[in-house]
Amino acid sequence: MSRERHVSPRTTEPLRFNEVASAPHYVRSTDKPVQFVTVANPQGTVLGYVWANDEDDAAGWKVRRAGGDEAFNRGALYVSKLRDAKTRGLRPTAALAEIVRDTDPTGPSHVVPGSLRQAPSLGTVKDLADQD
Repeated sequence: MSRERHVSPRTTEPLRFNEVASAPHYVRSTDKPVQFVTVANPQGTVLGYVWANDEDDAAGWKVRRAGGDEAFNRGALYVSKLRDAKTRGLRPTAALAEIVRDTDPTGPSHVVPGSLRQAPSLGTVKDLADQD
């Protein structure tokens, strides 16, 4: 018997990677002023904030840490809405306005009426989200 080990070619052949384009998305950070809205569940618990800035083509969801898993999970809806808006070519604040307009207060989460505000920076929104 031979003591040579058989090495499968599939473990030694070079791997080929194909670069795939990602879905369009807004920039995830800005140091400029932002517009933002508060998102809550039907019981009124704040889950997070959707924010936008046209100058840097930036927008995103900032989960409220105290909102726990529910806040994290509900954020996926708003991230999806932002990606869809970017794909359609909307400016970030137009996407935010659309989210406000299309909110459903009877759904599992909604934009709190009258919560549209301006903040001097994204850091202000992050500070809100980090409060317990």
